[in-house]
Amino acid sequence: MNPTLRSTLAILGGLALVCSCQEEAGGSPFDAVVAQDGSGDYTSVQEAVNAAPDSLTAPWLIFVKNGSYEEQVVIPQTKPYIHLIGQNKEQTIIHLRLNVGARPENTDEEFWKYSVHNPDSPVGGLEGAVVTVKAPHFYTENISYVNDYGVEAQDGPQALAMKSHADCAAFSNCIFRSFQDTWMTTVRDEDRHYVKDCWIEGAIDYLYGGGDVLVENSTFYNVRSGSVIVAPCHTAARYGYVIRDCVVDGNESAADGKLALGRPWHNSPQARYVNTTMRIPVSAEGWADMGTAPGIFAEYASHDIDGRELDLNGRKTVYTYTREGVRMNGTSRTSISADEAAELVYENMIPGNDGWDPRSMMVALPAPGNVSVDRQSVRWEPVADARGYIVFDGEEVAAFTTGTRCSLPSAPKGEVKVRAVNAYGSLGAV
Repeated sequence: MNPTLRSTLAILGGLALVCSCQEEAGGSPFDAVVAQDGSGDYTSVQEAVNAAPDSLTAPWLIFVKNGSYEEQVVIPQTKPYIHLIGQNKEQTIIHLRLNVGARPENTDEEFWKYSVHNPDSPVGGLEGAVVTVKAPHFYTENISYVNDYGVEAQDGPQALAMKSHADCAAFSNCIFRSFQDTWMTTVRDEDRHYVKDCWIEGAIDYLYGGGDVLVENSTFYNVRSGSVIVAPCHTAARYGYVIRDCVVDGNESAADGKLALGRPWHNSPQARYVNTTMRIPVSAEGWADMGTAPGIFAEYASHDIDGRELDLNGRKTVYTYTREGVRMNGTSRTSISADEAAELVYENMIPGNDGWDPRSMMVALPAPGNVSVDRQSVRWEPVADARGYIVFDGEEVAAFTTGTRCSLPSAPKGEVKVRAVNAYGSLGAV
């Protein structure tokens, strides 16, 4: 089918779905719907991003239905305030097989087939990550971001799932999977990231880069012996990487006591683990050498799965590295005080001078009350602050509306559920 005709039919199908479910207010809470099966406005995430207006000053809400979206997604600098909202993080997957490995002497090397530097590769010339965010005020929830090369090869070279080079980037209830360099954060010290309730998986420097990055209530999942979690490169960041109330976990190979919490990449990097649960053993040194000495690599109240506080006396304090052929040393303390830990919180790190408040975006509205179904007609009580609603037939999206009643396209086949949508696109409780 002609691509233009297919896109047009998809848009008409999405509009028909919306128009079948409305009150006087009508419409959908989302500006665009992506659906692999053609039931939305677009069949690819990039198409929906491309269609968003430039220079936005308020959120542009893109809902992504469950599906396997094998594509690269780039949020250009001209498109701030893109909000990508997935239906279900386990079933809404943006993925691609690529890496950034340089041309090897032996071009039979398996990784070269999927290198963005290989002009003969299907991914030749693409950006070096599955998803690249270049515009500020990006928000996403309920989506898996997967680099298929890293996950399937369980080997290098670099294979990024996410590159977030922008200020005010927020991530909630998402999954990030690869092997080496899963997620590169911004390289600008002043940029802020907030990460909550996420799963971050890899083996080598799998959260790396710069910026003031606060990660809360998330799991770092290690997939090989001798994994290294973070590799920051701050110059003069105020806070750097703060990993707070998180879990460090991994597979059997990673649980051999050789795990490193991080290593210093460039400049004067900062990383602090606060109240972290180590479900698998960390090496006695805790940290490793790389390209510089850290500004600070330290912990507070690290504990094991049974809540026993870890002994940090064996943690690494001296870092050795080579610069311009000269072997050099630097030092870092290994722990911070309770007062210092109390400063490493959302209220200090995230709002900045502009009052950015990503937690408010993540507030799940309550489930609508008194949902009633009469054949194809569905009604419910309004939810305060709801921008609109999604009606589900079992696990399938049946319709969108900004009202509180709906006539479904056909009689429901499963349990009818209604979820409220807040002003930022975040999905409410069921």
